[in-house]
Amino acid sequence: MTSIINKLRRRHSHEYAPYQHLEQHFESAEIVRDTIIGLSDGLTVPFALAAGLSSLGNSKLVIYGGAAELVSGAISMGLGGYLAARSEIDHYRTERLREEREVEECPQDEEDEIVEILEPYGLDRETLQPLIDKLKSDPEKFVDFMMKFELNMEMPDPRRSWISALTIGISYFVGGLIPLLPYLFLEDAMMALYVSVAVTSLTLLIFGYVKSKLVNPDGAFTGAIQTLLIGAVAAGASYGIVKLLPSEPGF
Repeated sequence: MTSIINKLRRRHSHEYAPYQHLEQHFESAEIVRDTIIGLSDGLTVPFALAAGLSSLGNSKLVIYGGAAELVSGAISMGLGGYLAARSEIDHYRTERLREEREVEECPQDEEDEIVEILEPYGLDRETLQPLIDKLKSDPEKFVDFMMKFELNMEMPDPRRSWISALTIGISYFVGGLIPLLPYLFLEDAMMALYVSVAVTSLTLLIFGYVKSKLVNPDGAFTGAIQTLLIGAVAAGASYGIVKLLPSEPGF
């Protein structure tokens, strides 16, 4: 009997429990950003190259040229991501050293900056003085506060450089494989081009929609069309340039 009453009490308390506010925020934004960068270039650059080489009518040439571009492009994109992430870390460290000097040499100016930062939120100096005194007692926290609220900077993850490099490089490679796959199975370069156009166009539409859904849900359809148009323009320009060049050496 007692156990039944306890069960009923637990059920009643669960059903009428006060509403709990659960905040849901989009996480892993940097990884998603790097994936988008890699896939965007991977889907468009090799696609454009394959379209251009297809005008020569040789599937093997498309495969060889596309594979070379795919590997070199993935390495280049990955290194670019690594250097960009390292630059963020170096920039943060440089700014932090400058802020440490300012906190040590010009504490009054830094206090005034805190007031300037928080005054728009209805906090005057008198209200902020306990906070200022607390920060002054710990210079490290003082610098942390100024980096966050004055410069809007946070220390990047030291592993970020390698994660960014791998994410961008792998995404580029995976994206670049899609427009090249038809050439592996079809000897007719023009037929392979038509299949590649269809497959890549569908992929660009899906990728553009998903990308836009993550960053701007209301403009998902527009983002899909824009992504498709960018790939189409790049491929068309590459195909046209190669087609216009003389087929025989010499001018």
